[in-house]
Amino acid sequence: MIQVTNSIALDEAELQESFIRASGPGGQNVNKVESAVQLRFDVRNSPSLPEDVKARLERIAGKRLTNDGVLIITAQRFRTQERNREDAVARLVELIRQATERPKPRRPTRPTLASKKRRLEAKGRRSEIKKGRTAKPVFD
Repeated sequence: MIQVTNSIALDEAELQESFIRASGPGGQNVNKVESAVQLRFDVRNSPSLPEDVKARLERIAGKRLTNDGVLIITAQRFRTQERNREDAVARLVELIRQATERPKPRRPTRPTLASKKRRLEAKGRRSEIKKGRTAKPVFD
């Protein structure tokens, strides 16, 4: 079990790992060794996550989420499979932690009287500047 928060824990059976060749520099080694990890987590069918967390996680995931609701995280920062695996799981846990935080509801506010006056004065100044730009007829 992977502990995400006090109330949420992921079963390791929900995660699917596959190893792929990493891109980038590395000489011959990069062409031979499959050290990058592609971690797949089915967000929509996960029994570990509450519905509101699933919805926020889908929104946060963005382009890492497939049409089927599978979150794909690719980790290739390190040279070993084990460190890349740990990195991918840590990134997944961090995404889920972000999704558990409820967004603070926005309370509509009204502009103060002073801010309204400042805005209108700025508009007036700008208007005077633009009025001064008009071409005046020149008679000789």
